[in-house]
Amino acid sequence: MISIIQRVIESDVTVDGKVIGSIGQGIMALVAVEKTDSEKQADRLLERILNYRIFADANGKMNLSLRDIDGGLLIVPQFTLAADTEKGNRPSFASAASPEQGRELFTYFQQQAGKIYPSTQFGRFGADMKVALINDGPVTFMLRVR
Repeated sequence: MISIIQRVIESDVTVDGKVIGSIGQGIMALVAVEKTDSEKQADRLLERILNYRIFADANGKMNLSLRDIDGGLLIVPQFTLAADTEKGNRPSFASAASPEQGRELFTYFQQQAGKIYPSTQFGRFGADMKVALINDGPVTFMLRVR
């Protein structure tokens, strides 16, 4: 699984003109599922997102995690992260999970996140979403688990 995480001051996701997920300070995570992913990768990615130390401590060092600051988490499905962009001018989605597998694993990821970290909001799988954020820093990382 792949995720782009961004430290944000605030972020929201809108579908059909209605905000369906919104957070204040925290992490906005774009998440993609690849063909070879399973619940094991989903669990590991969620733990990495929750524990990744990207927030400043009292000395201004990135030593605090989302859990440490009790921030919000907005998880947005984005299959395009699984694209192979190494050749040509058109992305290949050969490594991306099928829509069915992607939906199933994203639903699992969503359920686990809701249980483990109640301050989580979500985008909608397969929807045309508008994502807004104020990136803090900017601080952005790519996380990948295999």
